[in-house]
Amino acid sequence: MKIDDTDRKILELLTHDGRMSYAEIGKELNLSRVSVRERVNQMKKAGVIEKFSVVIDSEAAGKTVSAFFEVDCEPAYLVKVAEKLVNNPSVASCYQMTGPSTLHMHVLVEDFPSLEKFINNELYGIKGISRVESHILLRRFKSRSGLKL
Repeated sequence: MKIDDTDRKILELLTHDGRMSYAEIGKELNLSRVSVRERVNQMKKAGVIEKFSVVIDSEAAGKTVSAFFEVDCEPAYLVKVAEKLVNNPSVASCYQMTGPSTLHMHVLVEDFPSLEKFINNELYGIKGISRVESHILLRRFKSRSGLKL
């Protein structure tokens, strides 16, 4: 699907406020509600819009410690390690990366004892992990969910 300027404007508005109604978007862009709905449905069908979701402030929800991990895995265990990690509720994101580290992972936990428990009981216990390096987030300057057009 080719995205035109109108689709980009619709996506921009929805990125800013995902609860904005089709009528409100139409009013902003001088389109009918039906036209906006059809365009959004086409973008959903084409996979341009993956899903609609809510963004939760992790600290306000009680997850005050944010840590990033670089995890090296033995090649034969990569997929099994990744599958085990992504099913852990503390893992916010997990990516296979190029470079010296195989997996890059973002973890959100309540406090430092919870982080220690995650590292010792969850991470170190997974077969196939050869190295773990962690980085604790001190301050967030920018955080983004989804693609900005």
